[in-house]
Amino acid sequence: MTPGVEAHTHEFISTAHEDQKFGLSLASGAAMEAVRKVFATDNLRLVGLHCHVGSQIFDVAGFEVAAHRVIGLLRDVVSEFGVEKTSQMSVIDLGGGLGISYVPQDDPPPMQELADKLKAIVRSESEAVGLPTPKLVVEPGRAIAGPGTITLYEVGTVKDVAVSATAQRRYVSVDGGMSDNIRPALYDAEYDARLVSRSSDASATLARIVGKHCETGDIVVRDTWVSDDIEPGDLLAVAATGAYCYSMSSRYNLLCRPAVVAVKDGTSRLVLRRETVDDLLSLEVSGQ
Repeated sequence: MTPGVEAHTHEFISTAHEDQKFGLSLASGAAMEAVRKVFATDNLRLVGLHCHVGSQIFDVAGFEVAAHRVIGLLRDVVSEFGVEKTSQMSVIDLGGGLGISYVPQDDPPPMQELADKLKAIVRSESEAVGLPTPKLVVEPGRAIAGPGTITLYEVGTVKDVAVSATAQRRYVSVDGGMSDNIRPALYDAEYDARLVSRSSDASATLARIVGKHCETGDIVVRDTWVSDDIEPGDLLAVAATGAYCYSMSSRYNLLCRPAVVAVKDGTSRLVLRRETVDDLLSLEVSGQ
């Protein structure tokens, strides 16, 4: 269902307002009409309600508004069909979307804070209409998967360009880019990069980390501080790439997808092997 909540996030991942493709609208009555149709069908059983506010959200208030409105629909169902009929709807799924920290200025709320507030709303408003407290479900996929992964890039080239009479910009090209992380190009997502293959006492310089694809918009990190002595062969680590990076990856420009390695307590194991050119060619059907 669409609860009509304007999430404070990128428009491409805001999914609960009226003017988008997802869900049955509360405001138009489509959600309630869907409930009526399911209740009138012998071979269907409506077990719960689901909404999804959006993704990479820091403002808990949006989730709270969604919870109130979902329970509001439950209240309307009780009013029309009674407590006994409505009690089969025993699950409230408020979706995912809790944000994580990609750069130092990001300040996501603790997961426990969100859980406590949503639990209180669902419990109190369900009790108010005489229903048992539904099972509350949330989907914190990014919050679980995102922080636990880093992407390692190897520096290929470094160049300085004049952007004005008094200013230069350093471009640091790496061996990946928008094929393994489309988020900066698609969502203007921000990341942080660190030199990890060696220590350096050099001063820091502002740089743009860019990929190897044939697009000017192939930017991994738009502006970040790197060691002034950065050079080809150095390794840069980009943090928090466990969500919506490999899963959204592609073979654009015939780049092979990188390997994925799990590391725990100083021990590593290969999870996904690096793709090869043979993999890229494996789906091609030769002409006869």
